[in-house]
Amino acid sequence: MSANIYDTATQLEREIRATDQYKALQEAFAGLKEKPEAYALFKEFQVFQQTLQQKMMNGEEMTEEDAQKAQELTTSVQGEAGIAELMEAEQAFSLLVNDMNKIVMAPVRELYEEK
Repeated sequence: MSANIYDTATQLEREIRATDQYKALQEAFAGLKEKPEAYALFKEFQVFQQTLQQKMMNGEEMTEEDAQKAQELTTSVQGEAGIAELMEAEQAFSLLVNDMNKIVMAPVRELYEEK
C-alpha cells in the first residue's frame, strides 16, 4: 500500500501543475522575469527575507539597519506591478495548498481530537 500512496502523491503533483492557480503563478513569474529591474528587486527582496528568517531562527534580533532596509525594500516591491501580480498569484496558490494540506492532514487532526 505504501507504494500506492507515492503514486497518488505523484499524480497530485501533476494535477497541481494543471490548476489555474499554478498556471497563474507560473505566468506571473515568467512575466516578472521579462522585466530585469523588477526581477532583480524581487530576488533582492527574497534574499533579504531569507536572511531575516535565518537571523530569527538563530535567535538574533533585527537591527535598526535591517528594519530600515526592510521598509525600503517593501516600499520598492509594493510599487512594482509585476511583483504585486506575482504575490497575488502566490497567495491564491497558497490558499489551494493550504486547503489540500487540511485534507491530507485530516486523519492526524481527527486522531488527536477529543470525542
